[in-house]
Amino acid sequence: MPDTLTPNQPPAPTLTLRGAHLVGSVNLPSARDTLRTVATGLGAHARRVPDGEVGERFHWILFQGSRFEAVDGLARVGDSPVVVAGFDVRPHVLDGTVPAEDLRFGPLGYAAAALASYADFVALRAAGVIAPGTRFQVCLPSPLAAVTTFVAPADRAAVHPVYEAALVRELEEICAAVPAEDLAVQVDLATEFAFVEGANLGGGAARAWFDSGAGGDEGVVEGCARRAARFAAHVPEGVQLGFHLCYGDVAEKHFVEPADAGHLVAMANALVTALPRPVTWVHLPVPIDRDDVAYVAPLAGLALDEATELYLGVLHHEDGVEGATRRLAAAAQVLGDRVVGVATECGFGRGPSDRTAALLDLHVAVLERSA
Repeated sequence: MPDTLTPNQPPAPTLTLRGAHLVGSVNLPSARDTLRTVATGLGAHARRVPDGEVGERFHWILFQGSRFEAVDGLARVGDSPVVVAGFDVRPHVLDGTVPAEDLRFGPLGYAAAALASYADFVALRAAGVIAPGTRFQVCLPSPLAAVTTFVAPADRAAVHPVYEAALVRELEEICAAVPAEDLAVQVDLATEFAFVEGANLGGGAARAWFDSGAGGDEGVVEGCARRAARFAAHVPEGVQLGFHLCYGDVAEKHFVEPADAGHLVAMANALVTALPRPVTWVHLPVPIDRDDVAYVAPLAGLALDEATELYLGVLHHEDGVEGATRRLAAAAQVLGDRVVGVATECGFGRGPSDRTAALLDLHVAVLERSA
């Protein structure tokens, strides 16, 4: 006998799905390969396409260590390199030869990479591979990420403004070279959640210098959001702006498993409150083992403008369409008929390259199943 609704039982809520979002990293050989593959695989489902964070950006911010090492006035801690994925991740300290405010960073590599990839974007659009109206997505870390990784705790507060200014210069170079109507900028917040959760990244619980719980004068969420928003405010209004909120992706594992989406919602709300300009999209992860309403319940407090696109990272290669459907069903009980888009939890650039096509297909399958 087919299932029927009992009297007075309302139908189960369902989300309206629209659009796929790629967080940034994609494991393909080049930016041109990534742009072509994404544009072909997702078609009209993708409003923006990233370049895959290829080359030295493959391991997110680890390549920034060499930029800190090149700055007069900073010195590596320890005599022997500490190598992770081929990069020396030893932190730096102020060596006393240059005042912190006079430190000078050279090019960080983000603008050069973006401009090279944008040339590929333009060529592929001219060839009809990328649809008109699709935007070129540039993904940048918050300044806090590299400073936390490559500066010893005692000197982070002093170095952060100088590195932030260098990253702003990279952003401004990108915005000057890429027409506003072609550009979308995503700011990645991952290190922030290590601070929010007090995660142990080696050496005890992570604490930000501004955290009131560790002797600072700001709440940790508000302090993280204020600094990220200060950087993101340099994105011109004609350029789309989005945020990827992240719990890390080392060997496909989080640095801590969130109890629920509460801290994600608090951060998203703090960001939109702190920013003087509209936010185009926000991406939130949903862990693979959380298809329960309890995890997504805090989404009821999400204070995004109706025009802001919400992407849920419900797609996991391990359980495909069925797993995504369960997680979306839980979210529907909280969000009702809100329009949302789908995504993976994080970028999939550090997974096997032969998984890429199947993950793109998964985005399409979930979207078309709901159509």
